[in-house]
Amino acid sequence: MADEMMLEIVTPEKMAFNGKVEEVTVPGSEGEFGVLRGHAPLLAGVDIGELHYTQENKRTYYAISTGYAEVTPVKVTILVETAERADLIDKERAQRAKDRAEERIAKMDKEDVEFEKVHTSLQRAITRISVADKK
Repeated sequence: MADEMMLEIVTPEKMAFNGKVEEVTVPGSEGEFGVLRGHAPLLAGVDIGELHYTQENKRTYYAISTGYAEVTPVKVTILVETAERADLIDKERAQRAKDRAEERIAKMDKEDVEFEKVHTSLQRAITRISVADKK
């Protein structure tokens, strides 16, 4: 298709995805943004959230963590700490992580040095649960 572009989703451990897509939506640190072929060049921060792309008229979902996105008119590169495709997420494990994080936060003071780390864990677990439901 003439309207396709390349998408790479890369983590420190692996190439989570590499292929041609029609569009991609990214949870940017300044808000969600969509990319189509021909997009203006862009470098953006990526936040914890749901990334999805369309390939052959089928939408695929990933739960991703923080990182960066580089957009060119023909390619999008997503560099993140973690990326999990919806059908590979262990929802029960994510629910246990969410429960643990909520219990820890309930006992913590916001000034605790570990508060931000636990809050980030909670955000990731909530995202993983939400994305797992979109198999």
